[in-house]
Amino acid sequence: METLSYEIVINASKEKVWDILWSENTYAEWTKFFGAGSQMRTDWKVGGKTYFLNAEGEGMVSTIDSLEKPDQIIFKHLGMVDKEGNEDTQSKEVMEWSGCFEKYILIDFDGKTKLHAEVQTHKQWEDHMNSGFTQGLEFVKRLAESN
Repeated sequence: METLSYEIVINASKEKVWDILWSENTYAEWTKFFGAGSQMRTDWKVGGKTYFLNAEGEGMVSTIDSLEKPDQIIFKHLGMVDKEGNEDTQSKEVMEWSGCFEKYILIDFDGKTKLHAEVQTHKQWEDHMNSGFTQGLEFVKRLAESN
């Protein structure tokens, strides 16, 4: 497992950046660089359920490990979910990466926001993550600075 890190400084408040990251409308926009039609469904509870899904409704089931709005959120990925909503948290393939973290930390940086993102992933997904996060965070910056 590798930990990949990304950082960008955005000329907007932490609250505005947070809203762009996690509101239903803008989440789909910045995460399209990972896959078109991306969506997140969550109960916003630590220890609750969060789903990161593609346009077909399949993807990952996760939980929020830590939440301090608008400063940080840490997701812990638990398994996969199929189109029918069946969760796999026990298969051999899932157990190889279950428990991986994805972190977003927003830091006040002289009136701007430093957005730091980290993801734990297998080496085979490194290029996909690098491309998605590089383009996605740049898109978050454009959205936050244009309004």
